[in-house]
This record gives sequence, structure tokens and C-alpha cells, in this order.
Amino acid sequence: MSRNFLVVDPEQRPEVLRALASPQRIRILRLLHNRPGVNVNEIAGALDLPQSTVSSNLQTLEDAALIRTETQKGRKGQQKLCFLAFDDVLVMFRDDPNGAQANVIEVAMPIGLYTSCEVSAPCGLCSPDGIIGLLDVPGSFLNPDRMNAGLMWFTRGFVEYQFPNNARIVGKSIVELEFSMELSSEVPGTSIDWPSDITVAINGREAGVWTSPGDYGDTRGVFTPDWWKLKGSQYGMLKSWRVTREGAFVDGVKISSLTLDDLDISAHHSIRLRIEVKPEARHPGGVNIFGRGFGNYDQDIVLRVTTAP
Repeated sequence: MSRNFLVVDPEQRPEVLRALASPQRIRILRLLHNRPGVNVNEIAGALDLPQSTVSSNLQTLEDAALIRTETQKGRKGQQKLCFLAFDDVLVMFRDDPNGAQANVIEVAMPIGLYTSCEVSAPCGLCSPDGIIGLLDVPGSFLNPDRMNAGLMWFTRGFVEYQFPNNARIVGKSIVELEFSMELSSEVPGTSIDWPSDITVAINGREAGVWTSPGDYGDTRGVFTPDWWKLKGSQYGMLKSWRVTREGAFVDGVKISSLTLDDLDISAHHSIRLRIEVKPEARHPGGVNIFGRGFGNYDQDIVLRVTTAP
């Protein structure tokens, strides 16, 4: 059975180290490794911890993308089930470009530099300094100032990005590609219980759907500017879509049978990424996409391509 690895640069991902620096959270991770898909009450009972303590620790682990959660119907309303995102975490101190990361090519794409879009209101764009164009006017998504966007949201539709296929430029074959981005659902105001089915497609082929649990506004995002109203969306969850020769994965969990061979990336000069909320989705709950200057991670949409040695 293949194992899911997370390689951490401590300077870029200090929240992962903070999340691991707790005996209680380590116990929770060990439990989820052996018993995936348990809820807060089950974790509290198994570890003999107060439910409030477990809830706060789970939030820390989820913010660091070390676990993922799914909301499902229980006997009394909704329940949140918890899953381990990675089997192993490797902290990388190496700063040698000829070392272990020499075969990784990374491109960061600002969220406003999409090449095509089709969105429906409510929708909008913000830079760290203010609103771009007019709120709830889809035509504002064509505003040239969109290149400065750090937050965008829409109810239905898509945005599509075109990344350079740098592996083809250097004449190397790709063995894995990964997109990471900070996302949440979108609801007027905010709601932690507002599921939304967000579809990611690569080069016109659907990699799979991730259901965002909600739209978060309980606290200000770590990087969200002070002028942005606290009633609005504040942060999301950092999600990773990965495609290998074995299939497509979200945070290490297989979601579809799409493989690198299906994408035939070597035949294309670019790698296209589409983020979409489909009208026919079971949970068409909109999407927030957080970039630099907003949310909890202060990053663009990042493409990482691993090439053959």
C-alpha cells in the first residue's frame, strides 16, 4: 500500500510544526491513523479528554492541513468525521538545490491571473487594499486590476488558470503534479455548516470533487486585512489536489481514477487548472479562493511538478 508523505519546509509551514508540538495532538493523529472516520465524541472517549479540548486541537490540526474532515448525517443532526491527511511528515532543512527537491518545479499563480472565467452573483474580488470593481457584478471579473486580487468569491461558475509546462521546457517527464490552494464555501455572511461541492479539472479532465464544509468567519484570518469586515469570509482550508500514475487525490485521499497518462501533459505547452462550482452539484454552495494578503496561508495557487530524476 502506498503511503502519503508531507514534506515541510519549517520556514514556509511553521503552523505544521506548531500543530505537532503537542502530546494531545500527537495522540489524536495516532488514533486517526488507526481509526479513520471518527467524530469528536469518539475521539474524546477513546483518549479520555474533554470534548472541548479535542475540538480545539482538531481545529489546529485542520488549519495545518494534517487532518481533513467530512460532514455527514448522524442520528442527531450533522456530525463531523475526522481523517488523517498524511502517513508521514518529513521536516526538510536541506537548502541544497541539487538535493532532494532538485526534481521539483514550482510555479505560484496569483488568484487574479485567470485566463478565462464565467461566474454568477453574489461574486466579487478584493485586493489587500480594497474592493476591485463592483460587488455582485460578474463583469468586474474582467477588470484589469484583478491581477492584484487576494480574495475572490462566486456562487456558480468557474475560473481557469494556465500554468507553463516547465517540465516540457527542460525536457523532463512528469511523475506527479500537485495544486495547492486555500478554499472555502461562500454564503452571504458566513456559516460553518454550508457544504459546497468544488470541482477541480486539469487540462479539461476532472480530477475530482471536494466538498467544502463551510464558510468561515468566526475569527479574522491571519493575513486578512483589518478593513475587511469581520462578517465576511475570513479564511479557508489549504487543500492539495495531486495526480499520479495511480490516480487523483485530495490531501492524500484518492478521489478519482484520473491519472497522469490520461492528462498526456508532455503533449501540451501549458497545464490548465479549472476551479468550478457546477449548477447541478449536490451542494452548490459557492466558493471563496484566498490568495496572498488574505486567509491563513498567504500563498498563491501553487503548482508543484515532480519530474523523473
